[in-house]
Amino acid sequence: MTNMAIQKKSLSEEVAEQLRLQIASGKYVLGQKLPSEPELMKEFGVGRSSIREAVRTLSNTGIVRVQQGLGTFIEFKNGAVVPWYERLKSAKGYELHEVRQLLELKIAEKAAQNRTAKDISTLKKLLQKRYEAAFTNRADECIDADIAFHIAIADAAKNDILADLYKTIAAQLKRSFKQTYDNTHTFLSKHAEHAALLQSIIDKDPKKAWQCVAKITGQGTLK
Repeated sequence: MTNMAIQKKSLSEEVAEQLRLQIASGKYVLGQKLPSEPELMKEFGVGRSSIREAVRTLSNTGIVRVQQGLGTFIEFKNGAVVPWYERLKSAKGYELHEVRQLLELKIAEKAAQNRTAKDISTLKKLLQKRYEAAFTNRADECIDADIAFHIAIADAAKNDILADLYKTIAAQLKRSFKQTYDNTHTFLSKHAEHAALLQSIIDKDPKKAWQCVAKITGQGTLK
């Protein structure tokens, strides 16, 4: 009989899960501020780094919103958090791909209109990191850089709702990619298309940015 390895959750994952359950049960409601880091550290018996990573996880999935200098606030009404998050975790690859297509098309268009010089600098670094990892066949690093590149485009769109929606699925996209790709051939073959996408954003050409994403995601020219 083959023994199956049981994956142990990290402390931050345990804290994130407990906070999700508390929000879903109504302990915290939409717009309410979470307790301070020291209070959460005391409640869960973990260090500051575990609390911060847990909050970052919830923020990336759109469950909470972190406001610098003000605190962390609940973004979802109780009862809506767990079903949506669990639905994402169980989503099939093609479902995630369709959502990705819809979001990335509009995000690219808005990024081309609203990007800043700082956004461009970040995108250039991430695209170079993606290329270097792809060229040397470092799959995990390549996937991480690819996801970070597209999240940076979402941030450059300057639409918090679009960015939050994209970040909500980013973790699941990463998981799906890592299950699908054990080499970087596909990522390397699409480098030119990603470079063209970046150039369209640099040039502030929304139509071209839309077309580049349509090509990257295999949807064809839609606009």
